[in-house]
Amino acid sequence: MPASPKSPTKRVAAPRAKRVVKAAAPPPKPFLRFYHSESLREKTLDVLDALEEAQDSTRHRAALADVVVELTRSGLDYYFLRPLKLAKVGFFVEQSANLGMAGATQVLGSVIRTVMSGMDNSQLRAVCNHIRQLMT
Repeated sequence: MPASPKSPTKRVAAPRAKRVVKAAAPPPKPFLRFYHSESLREKTLDVLDALEEAQDSTRHRAALADVVVELTRSGLDYYFLRPLKLAKVGFFVEQSANLGMAGATQVLGSVIRTVMSGMDNSQLRAVCNHIRQLMT
């Protein structure tokens, strides 16, 4: 029997599209940064570029270790010695802190150079990658 214009027509529901819910991006992790000199940045980038482009990156171990030591020294200065100056703790306290930090960076430098002298290509590249991530 044909449907009359006045008779109700049967509606077929369209299939519902499933809603895709994206997982929320994890909140950014807290971080601290420090500013260093333009010359240290250029030196760092030059060493990273040279190491990453080299077929045998182990030839650049010493240069990378030197950069890591300089960055460490610069960071310690920024995080510790600079606030002392801003706090105006006085000449003798600043000198004592400078002397202590010089000794600490000398020990750290020795450790850094020893550890990095034993790294292979992939380990050195991992260090480079980490430094680049810190620079962005």
